[in-house]
Amino acid sequence: MLEIKKLTKRFGDFTAIDNISFTVNDGEVVGFLGPNGAGKSTTMKIVTGYLAPTSGTAIIDGKDIQDFSDETRAKIGYLPERNPLYDELQVKEYLSFVAELRGVEKKKRSQKIDEMIEICGLQKMLYRSIGDLSKGFRQRVGLAQSLIHDPDIVVMDEPTSGLDPNQIIEIRELIKEIGKTKTVILSTHILPEVQATCNRMIIINEGKIVAQGTTEELTKADKQKENVIVSLKCEDKETIAQELRHLPYVEKVEEHERAEQGTERFRIVGSHDMREDIFKLSHKHNWPIMEMFREQVSLEKVFRNLTQDSSKEPTEKK
Repeated sequence: MLEIKKLTKRFGDFTAIDNISFTVNDGEVVGFLGPNGAGKSTTMKIVTGYLAPTSGTAIIDGKDIQDFSDETRAKIGYLPERNPLYDELQVKEYLSFVAELRGVEKKKRSQKIDEMIEICGLQKMLYRSIGDLSKGFRQRVGLAQSLIHDPDIVVMDEPTSGLDPNQIIEIRELIKEIGKTKTVILSTHILPEVQATCNRMIIINEGKIVAQGTTEELTKADKQKENVIVSLKCEDKETIAQELRHLPYVEKVEEHERAEQGTERFRIVGSHDMREDIFKLSHKHNWPIMEMFREQVSLEKVFRNLTQDSSKEPTEKK
């Protein structure tokens, strides 16, 4: 488990991250999300031991990264945004070098290199110079080096930056596979990246945590309400609206855009889940339900609201 406790990093008069705290549990794939300059990379560099914090700390499996630097670093694999590879080395040479550097036992190195080649799909690139590889294969080599010592936690900073659509899909699939056996922290500003690979996200803006939760939790239209969109096959919208307003827990009924001819569409705002009562009402009046779902706003809208207005208070869902 990774615990970030009251972490702050200043560069002169500039505060890159400001007293942030969060936890990543074993086996989670967590997206660390924010706009450019929000403090994502600074946080990741502190977690991985590349930067020292101004105050606060990170704790890995109960051990402070500052007090147990070597031990905690051994538990982390890191793919930085600017993947620092040795262009003159061939892929297999490089992985052998990294395995030795990371302290992989000599008798196990060949086996680990073969595992990384298989996992990261590098079979056809073993004897190619890294400098001759495409960006997608360079990222695969970067992933291989981050995994070769079998870390418990894998930190990836913008892993699909600069890749074409096919390469992005391939890297996402790799991340999903890695997430089956490792704790993964994915730092990015790309929203589809998080939705495609992560089961929880932490949003940072201007150095502060502004929200945490699953996609469903963060995109719920109103945290205190249960908004339902329903389309009913009936021409008399006034009657439908009046009947819906009489249901328990309903606070407001609004006409929504019409879905199709002969169908009326409504947004129903209430304090509890009203879908069962709506179903019973439609059955009573023989109004076929063409669609019904809880309303959610897009993650993009949530992200923009949180990162364009830094005065918002942090929110968290457990």
